[in-house]
Amino acid sequence: MTMRDLLFEIAQKYDQTASTKEHVPGQKVLRKVAGRTDLGVLDGWEAEGYGGKGTAAHSPWVGVFDPNINRNPKAGLYLAYIFSTDLKTVTLTLQQGVTDLEEKIRERRVLLSHLERQADRLFTALPAKLAEEWNYHPSFGSQERPEAYEAASVVARPYEISNLPAEEKLQQDLRVAERLLRSAATAEEALRAEDEGEPGPARPKRKRKAGAAPAVGFKPGNSSAYRVAIAAHEQLKSRKHELLIQEFATHIAERNYKARNQNIHPKDLTLHPADAAAGDAGVADPQEWLVEAKVLRNGDAAAAVRAAVGQLKEYSYFLYGEKGLKAPHLIALFSEDIGVFASYLEAEGIAAIWQTSDGWDGTVTAVAWGMVG
Repeated sequence: MTMRDLLFEIAQKYDQTASTKEHVPGQKVLRKVAGRTDLGVLDGWEAEGYGGKGTAAHSPWVGVFDPNINRNPKAGLYLAYIFSTDLKTVTLTLQQGVTDLEEKIRERRVLLSHLERQADRLFTALPAKLAEEWNYHPSFGSQERPEAYEAASVVARPYEISNLPAEEKLQQDLRVAERLLRSAATAEEALRAEDEGEPGPARPKRKRKAGAAPAVGFKPGNSSAYRVAIAAHEQLKSRKHELLIQEFATHIAERNYKARNQNIHPKDLTLHPADAAAGDAGVADPQEWLVEAKVLRNGDAAAAVRAAVGQLKEYSYFLYGEKGLKAPHLIALFSEDIGVFASYLEAEGIAAIWQTSDGWDGTVTAVAWGMVG
């Protein structure tokens, strides 16, 4: 398993509404991080997963520590992969510890201002070109601790779970982050000495690039092109996956179904009859359809079908069966015709729907439900 596999597994299995006990799938994954040797961290460095104590954290995270700098996430500097509260993004960030400060600075606004001011001071001491490439303001969520993580971030690199870079790119970014951590630790010592002596010159507040914002019914994803920084250049990518979901939601609304994609992560989409009220997030309606969307890459139907089956079966088991909820109807949604795999999915108890040049088509079960045809 790789760092990429770990981040994806956390996003799939973590549940903020569950307890922090060892048997809980997401907590189990996080607990095992400390014993892992396959995540690509530098020799001598340590990694550990955090999912809260007593109650599950809104934003789970994986810390990466240089013991020569700091091993305490409550104070000092360290690296962290922090998930947004909707689990749709994860951000590699150079963090200041916030827990000890929260005990010393009780006024919320004062605390956040202090963290932001110190982050800006550290940022100006980092290698300028490198730091500017990481000059993102992360967006984790509106709860108190995620907001504190945002304020405490010195530099950051956000990733979308639905479009995680290859492992090689994640490791390249981690090497850069390790270098930035060391630079920041040196700068922190200098700033501490400055604070104990004569104060330095006032510094203007920096302007950061916006990080990926977590989504909070149905809200179309951003199907426009977006840019992802890769090394020294940018590569333009298209959010075909979000566009597929958006267009299907529009279609299915005309068939008297309501689509939902908010607060249901890691599920792509759930459907309910238009005359039925959808339940709360994580609570299955007696008539609920679970949809997993896949874009065929270079016409590779086999890979898309294989991935869809795996996720639908896994979600049905962990997100419904394990929670004592009624099993949902399963739908695999594709960007184009999947050919012979349609009958295979029917045999597996999964209806298939795909986009055509002039609308939508699907298997006999999808037709029987009135979703196509």
